[in-house]
Amino acid sequence: MPEQPFLLLFLLLLLSSILSSNATATVAARRFKEAPQFYNSPDCPSIAESNRKVEDDAEKPDADDDGVFICSETAVHVAMTLDTAYIRGSMAAILSILQHSSCPQNVVFHFVASANAPLLRATISASFPYLRFWLYRFRDAAVSGLISTSIRSALDCPLNYARSYLADLLPPCVRKVVYLDSDLILVDDIAKLSSTPLGISAVLAAPEYCNANFTAYFTPTFWSNPSLSSTFAGRTPCYFNTGVMVIDLDRWRHGDYTKKIEEWMELQKRMRIYELGSLPPFLLVLAGRIAAVDHRWNQHGLGGDNFRGLCRDLHPGPVSLLHWSGKGKPWARLDANRPCPLDALWAPYDLLQTPFSLES
Repeated sequence: MPEQPFLLLFLLLLLSSILSSNATATVAARRFKEAPQFYNSPDCPSIAESNRKVEDDAEKPDADDDGVFICSETAVHVAMTLDTAYIRGSMAAILSILQHSSCPQNVVFHFVASANAPLLRATISASFPYLRFWLYRFRDAAVSGLISTSIRSALDCPLNYARSYLADLLPPCVRKVVYLDSDLILVDDIAKLSSTPLGISAVLAAPEYCNANFTAYFTPTFWSNPSLSSTFAGRTPCYFNTGVMVIDLDRWRHGDYTKKIEEWMELQKRMRIYELGSLPPFLLVLAGRIAAVDHRWNQHGLGGDNFRGLCRDLHPGPVSLLHWSGKGKPWARLDANRPCPLDALWAPYDLLQTPFSLES
């Protein structure tokens, strides 16, 4: 029968595709080196598991096999998003956090992903088999209908907006978290950043940059409308970068700040009041109302400007965190053999397994 060779060919192609997918997942999970394990100093407090239990529902995240002390108030809780495009940066960030922490075993990671969760989990587990982490599924549909196009298509990815939903994604027993972007490294103890005092009312803490041209973050349509521009009445708004934030999740939940951000995004869909992705809604709701953090904790802009990607120098002053915000990423520039001088500071944390490495 003439159909049989075609059927056989189809089955062979299907089997090849399945094997290829499995092989790709296996290779992707092993393409990063295993990081060394870091241990607490003798004076680190014990992070005993809290008696509060995580709600048992359909949205409960998967725990690692060792059992993360998810509700510990002694732990330093760190939240990051994960995707395949930025996983190399995420791995470097994790390594830098652990390497410079005085109590690395007390750091609990909360990863948020919208796709490829099994592969991302396998990748993290292979390089950090001892890491205490939870992986949460972010549903793009929760925010995709609210996103307006911005000056860079990369900023329109729904996962960029996941930071607005951390209070909903993480269990209620997690009361405070340090949110970090994937294009940064720490060269200081993250516990210092986590312990930033938020005062009696601030929802989050972040470095402020009051010398920046704040009006540039919103369109003339916004500033010419008194009912809109008056949102900043009674406060002194300053730019802050949302890639490094200490968030009081209890206050965020109580104030329903996710809804406040969504309301500005809904308005943006109707009348175009800003151009820059997920940042302006944060500024509209929180600028002038946050606790200040020393600038050393976000030496940002190292990725260069959004149009030409020119190299930039560090800001004056001490450095605890280097942030390659902007168009250029250090791993891409290093691969292209066109690095900026400061990319050499990122390179030691790169866990990518080069093709010339020998198996032990």
